[in-house]
Order: sequence, then C-alpha cells, then structure tokens
Amino acid sequence: MWGNFKVTALGLVFNMLSGGQISFVAGMMIGTAVVLVYTLFGGLWSVAFTDLVQMTVIVIGLLAVAWFAADLAGGAGRVIDYAATEGKLQLFPEWGDGKAWMFFVASLITMMLGSIPQQDVFQRVMAANSAEAASRGPVIGGIFYIIFGFVPMFIVMAAILVMPQESATMLADDPQYILPTLVLEHMPFALQVLFFGALLSAIMSTASATLLAPSTTFMENVLRNIKPGLNDAQTLKATRISVLVFTVMVLVYAITMEGKSIYDLVAEAYQLPLVGAFVPLVFGLYWKRATTQGAILSVVFGIVVWGFFSLWGDFSEHFPPQLVGVLAAAIAMVAGSLAPQFFKDTKGIPHHMITATA
Repeated sequence: MWGNFKVTALGLVFNMLSGGQISFVAGMMIGTAVVLVYTLFGGLWSVAFTDLVQMTVIVIGLLAVAWFAADLAGGAGRVIDYAATEGKLQLFPEWGDGKAWMFFVASLITMMLGSIPQQDVFQRVMAANSAEAASRGPVIGGIFYIIFGFVPMFIVMAAILVMPQESATMLADDPQYILPTLVLEHMPFALQVLFFGALLSAIMSTASATLLAPSTTFMENVLRNIKPGLNDAQTLKATRISVLVFTVMVLVYAITMEGKSIYDLVAEAYQLPLVGAFVPLVFGLYWKRATTQGAILSVVFGIVVWGFFSLWGDFSEHFPPQLVGVLAAAIAMVAGSLAPQFFKDTKGIPHHMITATA
C-alpha cells in the first residue's frame, strides 16, 4: 500500500511524456521494472547513491521551472499576490469552524505522524554511520521538505495565471495534470527534460526504498523465525525473491486502483501506519508499563476501527476516520497493557476490597 501511489505516479509520467502512446498501466509496468532492477541488484547502497543524485536533480529542476514559470506569469510578485487574493496563503482554518479544524488536524497528523513508523524512514535512520547522523539527518531533511514543498505550489499558482481556462478545466477534472501540462505546453525542451527528470527522480528515490522496506521486514521478522539458520548467501537470495514478490503485489494493487488520484492514495498510505503503528511505537519507547499485549491490541483495534468508519456510509465526510482510529489505538494500548498488570496486582485480594479501593 505504501508504494502504490509511487507506481501510479510513474504511470502518469510515462503516459504524459508519450502523449498517450504509452497507457497508464504500461507506464506503471515500465517504471516499476526500472526501479526493481536497480533495487534488486544494488540493495541499500543503490538506494543511497541514487537518492543523492535524484535529490540533486529535483532541487535544480524544480527551481529552474519555478523561475521560468514566474517569468511567464508576470513575475513572482504577481503570483504571490494572486495566491493571497485567492486565500491560498491562509495556512489555518477559520477559528470558529470546528469541523474544518478537525479535518485540518487529521490531515496534519496523517502526514506528520503517519510517516514516522514507516519502514523506509527507519531504514534510512538505521543506515546512518553514527547516532548523531541518525538524529540530525531526519531533522535537517524535514526542514528542507517543508521549505521546498512550497516550490511546486508556487509553480501551480503560476500555471493558473498562465493558462486560466485549461487550469479551471483540470481543477474540476484532475488537478494533478496542471503542473506537467504547463511544462509540456509552455516551456522550452531543456526545461521539460529537467522537470520530468526531477519528477521521475522524486518518485524513484522513494519507490526503491519502499520496495526494500517490506522485504527486509519480512526477512527479519518472519523468515528468520521460520528458518533461523540461513547463511548470508541464502539470506541475500531470499531477500531478492521477497523484493520481487512484493513489487508484483504493489504493481497489481496500483493497477486495480487506477483512476484514483495520487493525493487520495498518499492519504490512505499514511493513514494505515498512523492508526496501526504510531501509537505502539510511541508508547513502547516512552511508557514503561507498555506490554506486548497492549501493542497487539493497539494495532488490531486501531486498524479495525479506522477501516470500519472509513467504509461506513458518509461518516468520513463528517468526521476523520483516522482520528477515531488513533484514539481507539491509544485506548487499546493503555487498556491492554494495564489489564494483565491489574489482575496480577489484585490476585488473591478479596473482591470487596478491590471494589472499595476503586
């Protein structure tokens, strides 16, 4: 589920670059095959090396496109003024709108907290050469993500000024086509190459780590318990097979979800670890009375409650299901951890004394 939106994005890029000659599904297959090859044979070293190159291309490419887009729109000042006039610079909802604040907080914790327990983040942290690098790296990376995240937003605002009629149509039908359409129709070939190179780099830099993540998790937590005597050669072979299997699974899932926006796929991908993994991780690290039973209950109740309310009629239009899921996970974590300890502490004490104490 974590990698499906990246596969979908690859399909979108290849479909647009070919002018529709490569279908959405075929684009997914081509992009997935490319990522699979260098992930399968390069492992974590290939991920680290390609990430460095790809992030460099992303920064240079998007900054160049933003500069040219601002020029097309009449200057950066005009773009910012337009964004302010349209209310796009308002970061927070109106103070009196409780429902808007509720959904704002839900979106905030989904993207901020839902990414913390993901395996690809843990993978990068554990690959650091020191504890200092492991602690500073995510902080520095997070700051750059927040700052640089405004660049594509700026480009989209410029695109609306440059092609107002086309943008209005795409905003109603599929907003994710606005930015690539601006580049393809209004920018020189060199910038087109730079932009789509940056876009592919952004997708592939995370897709490769995402393919390794479930495979290594399966190897370390499942297969090693089933076959504890695996040597290095057998472990490498089993890991490569699991990478291939998980890649096929992600591709099939992405194909079945064709037609769903990348934004919706991203939101769903981050909600699952938020309701199923974030609470056990935090309580396990910082609460001394946390137990395995509590963690299991937290995972089960968080996912089940979130899934139930996500599928229950129009509930998700009035209340964010992920908030209910997180709350259920926290309650289950506390109750599951304290219940066995409570019964252990009260074993042998007469019932009337327990009642009186309570």
